[in-house]
Amino acid sequence: MASPGGTSSGSSMFHSSGSSEDLQAAMDEKKRKRMISNRESARRSRLRKQKHLDDLMAQANQLRKENSRVLAVLNLTTRHCAAAQAENSVLRAQMMELSNRLQSLNEMLDIFNGNSTTSSSSFFMGDGLHAVDNSISPRIQSFTNQPIMAAAEHMFHH
Repeated sequence: MASPGGTSSGSSMFHSSGSSEDLQAAMDEKKRKRMISNRESARRSRLRKQKHLDDLMAQANQLRKENSRVLAVLNLTTRHCAAAQAENSVLRAQMMELSNRLQSLNEMLDIFNGNSTTSSSSFFMGDGLHAVDNSISPRIQSFTNQPIMAAAEHMFHH
């Protein structure tokens, strides 16, 4: 009688009913082992897939945290930059005011020292022409004691 599976090891053999049952049992055992092996392989595959997913989730969370940290640093840096720009604007305005005051003071010194290129003995100081005489000294002192007016609150009107 031929084996139920056809050939065994590539050849047809006639077996007794006892060895046919042994062959069937061996094939069933092989099939059972293969099924167990496949289940174990599928279990390991699911575990690898789950571990990979867990790793990706952990990496995504870490990247979210890093992104939040970088965004916080960027916001802080942006605020510092804006503050520095505002301060620079104030300082530029103060520099312009001081340069204008220095230029005016130098012109007054030239007039007092007789180095003026103008033939007039008067000069312009804020509110009009003033004669150069001994009464001008308090006016010069009040001019040089004026506060610098530029400030951040005056520079930005949003």
